[in-house]
Amino acid sequence: MSKVFFGLIGYGAWGSHHARCIADGSHSQLVAIAERADKNRADAQAAHPKAAVTADYRELLRRPEIEVVDVALPSHLHHEVGRAVLEAGKHLLMEKPMALSVVQCDDLVQLACTKNLKIAVGHEFRLSALWGKAKELVDAGAIGEPQYALIELWRNPYRSGSDGWRYDIKRVGNWILEEPIHFFDLARWYFSSAGNPVSVFARANARNPERPELQDNFSAIVNFPGGKYAVIAQTLNAFEHHQVAKITGSKGALWASWSGALDRTFHPTFFLKLFDGEKVVEVPVAKQTGEVYELADEIADMADAVRANRAPLVTGEDGRWSVAMCLKAQESVDRGTIIAF
Repeated sequence: MSKVFFGLIGYGAWGSHHARCIADGSHSQLVAIAERADKNRADAQAAHPKAAVTADYRELLRRPEIEVVDVALPSHLHHEVGRAVLEAGKHLLMEKPMALSVVQCDDLVQLACTKNLKIAVGHEFRLSALWGKAKELVDAGAIGEPQYALIELWRNPYRSGSDGWRYDIKRVGNWILEEPIHFFDLARWYFSSAGNPVSVFARANARNPERPELQDNFSAIVNFPGGKYAVIAQTLNAFEHHQVAKITGSKGALWASWSGALDRTFHPTFFLKLFDGEKVVEVPVAKQTGEVYELADEIADMADAVRANRAPLVTGEDGRWSVAMCLKAQESVDRGTIIAF
């Protein structure tokens, strides 16, 4: 398979990992990087001397050889820049959240369809050897009919982001869109046999009473057809980074766990256990897992989707659903009541 030529917009803390994974990929080539911050731009040029580096993403979009543009920018820029990518005739790999509103997501999906372009969204957990193996076991009937899931994250506070954007609610949208969005996506994925979610009830609070919009503790119950439901919980008032997914079914249960000093550690600990109704066994996980590893798989999947002319593993429609679920959860927090989808 010939290499797919990528451009990257955004070279911050996470964007630099995107660049590394594109450059190291066997089927991807990093052609150009757009980054407006002087220091980050200098770092990008030093780390990737063969790539063209510019301050203006529009200059990158004018390069005819670029086939895919990977956007790793603060959330409030996703729709504007994502639309420009598609208008330029490039396939779009978009970091989560896809956008800050369902209307913006629909606009990107419709534009991509009109131009016969692909959108992939950065829900990298779906490519994980750990969380993906749990999905594989659920779909194989290892626990019978899935009925309940608990997806929980215990971690240290968020990084502030470039210019403090992550702590500016106008730019981040809301904190449910920042990381719990991954867990809403996992819940919908694990319960795909039941259908899309039907309602959500959520609660949240903040450790700083002067910043109630920064919801350090968050919990939601997501209801699916047939009485199935998932509990999603996150706290930013803790330490390190520890995530679990526990799924019970009519015949057994699964317990997946991942821990690291930070979310982007290269040396995590993890396990997957299966209870088949009689005994507990530890299920082998095929390879190292964590977002720094899944990102490489995400890049590889996008390259293959372009060359094979197939849908990416996480589509624009998936990204839209994740945003919709998070916004309904925020509405539930605000109104104190269950919200239907």
